[in-house]
Amino acid sequence: MIEPPERLPVTPRTGRFLVLAGVFICAACGLVYELELVALASYLIGDSVTQASVVLSVMVFAMGIGSLLAKRLRCRAAAGFGLIEAALALVGGCSAMTLYAAFAWAGDRGEMWAGGSRYLFVAFSLAIGVLIGAEVPLLMVLIQRVRRQDAGGAVADLFAADYVGALVGGLAFPFLLLPWFGQLTGALLTGAVNVLAGGALVFGLFGRDLSGRGRWILLATNVTVLAVLASAAVLVDDFERAARRAVYGSDIRVAVQTGVQEVVLTGGRRESLDLFLDGRLRVSGRDEHRYHQALVQPAMRGGPHARVLVLGGGDGLAARQVLRHSGVRRVDIVEIDPGVVRLARSDPALSELNGHVYRDPRVRVVHADAFHWLRGPHARRLPYDVVVADLPDPGITASTKLYSQEFYGLVARALTDGGRLAVHAGPVVTRAHAYWTVDATLRAAGLATTPYRVTGRHSGFAAGPDRTADGSAHPRDWGFVLAARGHESLVAAADSAILRSGARAAQRVRPAPREPMPPSTLVHPRYAD
Repeated sequence: MIEPPERLPVTPRTGRFLVLAGVFICAACGLVYELELVALASYLIGDSVTQASVVLSVMVFAMGIGSLLAKRLRCRAAAGFGLIEAALALVGGCSAMTLYAAFAWAGDRGEMWAGGSRYLFVAFSLAIGVLIGAEVPLLMVLIQRVRRQDAGGAVADLFAADYVGALVGGLAFPFLLLPWFGQLTGALLTGAVNVLAGGALVFGLFGRDLSGRGRWILLATNVTVLAVLASAAVLVDDFERAARRAVYGSDIRVAVQTGVQEVVLTGGRRESLDLFLDGRLRVSGRDEHRYHQALVQPAMRGGPHARVLVLGGGDGLAARQVLRHSGVRRVDIVEIDPGVVRLARSDPALSELNGHVYRDPRVRVVHADAFHWLRGPHARRLPYDVVVADLPDPGITASTKLYSQEFYGLVARALTDGGRLAVHAGPVVTRAHAYWTVDATLRAAGLATTPYRVTGRHSGFAAGPDRTADGSAHPRDWGFVLAARGHESLVAAADSAILRSGARAAQRVRPAPREPMPPSTLVHPRYAD
């Protein structure tokens, strides 16, 4: 039953404005929770397209359930809305810390995270979605309490405020909360704003609807939620350091969030040095030499190599390997993250590992996305004899365009007639589909290819899209593909012992041919296993 507006402490006009302001704030907070779950799922699990699809679809479904459940609270709309906002603030605000804790302390022991971390994300998506879905029916009752109007007009007002709030929340997450506060503190701050807005609306506008006992229960609930969020905010730095040590070990020397990714450097000497980018192992001092030698040497042996282009490889290790060959006059490195290059220049252990390559006057660095750089005017300069694609794993969603047919077409245009392209294509045995798709995509771009495989990878932490420890019984390996505009260059590169033995090793584990494997393109990526 809708109460007459005379019981409200303000005029209907002011009351309506306050309710719509509450809708605006709650909608902004709700969208921040959604985006925070999507971002965290992509970071901790990988494959951002799949994680975004799962989180958003489950959350929208749960919102429908929440709307149905809210019918039972219409007779106590004010108290119900206040409790729902407190619960939403607690669940949404603490979700990032809870999920990160599960990842840090359970993921490497084969427990919940390794076997089904997605269930935990689904549980949070369901809970947050149910609570968000219950808001609108209760707010519909409350706005009608302020001023009676036809249902269509009330719905239009609510959804207008809701959508504008969602716009503000969607923009605030990437441009304000994430860069200024980070995911953990940003979620806690959003929860605090959420509970304060809900409590202020209920106590300030509809406080007369609450019984004495209900008022004290709601007040105690809001204070408790605020206390939990504030305590977590005070402890968040200690928590993050402890979680990072649980993930990376106790010998973390550098941990920074650049404008592109999280960069963590562990170990103090060459053999113990590990470089992690967004939680994935990118460089291990124990076996990086074998990896970079296998990536670079066959391409350099295939003919002239005066001009070399390194795509990625901001750590300087691929360039170090290139400069060990005589006759190199220029090495251009295209690295998207300036933070990685700064670390490779300034960190004593990493700069020693890369042979202080950035001091060499032949090395030049461009900070740009490799795809966009190749499309730009830079690509119309002198072509390159060798291109080394030292890029993240093709199974990572953000990297799929760098393994597409279109991308390899751009690289082919940047090569001389006898130029060669060396591609890191992920492990061969454990991710065979992705590896052989890279080979098929290169051939679809008009390049001749020689796939090859090198074993002996010691690192136990997965470097691919899955961030859990690599505990499989399969031999750990690296997969590469050497490509060229003509077969003659591949024949010349066969002088490399790495290429000869690696090509035989790759053919031994090649799946039996069924039908031609389709290439991966920008609009149809095919690297999901």
